[in-house]
Amino acid sequence: MQTLTRRTLVLAAALAVPLAALAAPQPAAAEKVLRVIPHADLKNIDPIWTTAYITRNHGYMVYDTLFAMDENLKPQPQMVDTWTVSDDQLTWTFVLRDGLKWHDGTDVTAEDCVASLKRWGARDGMGQQLMEVTESLTAADAKTIVMKLKEPYGLVLDSIGKISSNVPFMMPKALAETDPFEQVPEIVGSGPFKFSKDEWVPGSKVVYTKNQDYVPRSEPPSGAAGGKIAKVDRVEWIYIPDAQTATNALINGEVDYYEQPQPDLAPILRQASGVVVEVNDPLGNQGMLRMNHLHPPFDNKKIRQAVLKAIDQEVYMQAAVGDPEFYKVCYSYYACGSPLETFYGNELIANPSLADAKAMLAEAGYDGTPVVLMQPTDIPILSAFSLVTAQRLRDIGMTVEVQAMDWSTLTSRRAKKEPVDQGGWNIFHTWWIGGDITNPVVATGMSGGGIEKAWFGWPDNPELEKLRQAFARETDAKEQKALADQVQALAIDTVTHGNTGTFFVPVAYRDNVKGLIKSPVQFFWNIDVER
Repeated sequence: MQTLTRRTLVLAAALAVPLAALAAPQPAAAEKVLRVIPHADLKNIDPIWTTAYITRNHGYMVYDTLFAMDENLKPQPQMVDTWTVSDDQLTWTFVLRDGLKWHDGTDVTAEDCVASLKRWGARDGMGQQLMEVTESLTAADAKTIVMKLKEPYGLVLDSIGKISSNVPFMMPKALAETDPFEQVPEIVGSGPFKFSKDEWVPGSKVVYTKNQDYVPRSEPPSGAAGGKIAKVDRVEWIYIPDAQTATNALINGEVDYYEQPQPDLAPILRQASGVVVEVNDPLGNQGMLRMNHLHPPFDNKKIRQAVLKAIDQEVYMQAAVGDPEFYKVCYSYYACGSPLETFYGNELIANPSLADAKAMLAEAGYDGTPVVLMQPTDIPILSAFSLVTAQRLRDIGMTVEVQAMDWSTLTSRRAKKEPVDQGGWNIFHTWWIGGDITNPVVATGMSGGGIEKAWFGWPDNPELEKLRQAFARETDAKEQKALADQVQALAIDTVTHGNTGTFFVPVAYRDNVKGLIKSPVQFFWNIDVER
């Protein structure tokens, strides 16, 4: 039996209170509406300009892709009908499907897609690598895209079928020619839903309407691939930042779907009549501890390795997630359950020990330099990770200063390369969805590109970059796997980051909602609501 906590009792009392704030005009009787509580507010609407997951999800509503990852993370044609590659693997030819139209009624053309790929390739890390080996990208006719490469490249389809941010969404040429460092001025996609700009209320509500002209593929849905059939007339995203209010709304039937309920509220939702709670993402999320390689004390590899030795995933998961149903200990740097999952080279992290970490820290010559740890107090899981790290670093003898801030402030400060006493930082936590860490190239955190190319924290290891590039250019799957193993081993040795464990955020929905797709990303096609 589930133990009733004080929070449970407070919430139970709140359930009797109608949520007047959510009251909204009723749709026309004939309309079928899916009401969703998204995980965040939609502030920016250009999924090439930002990597924010909420904007990526918005992109999947209104845009389409040339290729898409199926449930096994294999790229499958989506807007593309047929495709060929030359024997020397240098010329790739893609022919678009019949019947593709933009939301303004005009035809989708190869020129539109060429411009879209170029804009994406200017912003996305995986796209940038593809463009580096691309000699030319042209439209041979209205439906045919030709990509000529300088050398064989093993990730062509994986790149243009990338499942998570930045997803290579297709846009009309006039919009795709927007400076990639500026947001597109309007939203015109070709996907299964249309963005209803006039009904968008930032901070409150986003509305999408069914694209009546969309021609779905004939295959069944599988991950991001297959037929995208809009089974409802409208999808309404209703932003409710307070977890208990959102929980009440679902229990009272005022919404149909809650994208990311807090794990500690899952038992309450499970006890509610007509509510289903389940994990819909088979890969889950991987927690990351990121150190700044530019400044003391973490410019010393041996000190970074001492911190890695102190990371006990079980401790982090118990503190941040709690219920063992929603987490697992897994030492692969690639998503656990994905094809490249490996435990190669993980001896340093597979047997955590505070005693060993303390000895390693002393041997590394740590001189007591204070460590500034940024704690995002508005994201409970990351806040908990931060407190665990602070305690464990103190346990091994480090001096730690925890600085509390909101996530927005943290994301601005983490870009600062200055020393700590000039506004810089030493450590922060974040996480990645499994779809973002399926190989060494898409996994931005494994870059060793230094101050110019690496992600925040800026690890600098040229050998690591050579291995990542070799992986991208390798066309044999067995050789790719061997290279991926080597990348992981070197990433652990140089300590690009720490892996604090794999956790799963459940979804919750009314039992009249049918057709959810299992995937690392939330999709809203194929979902029906039985009224």
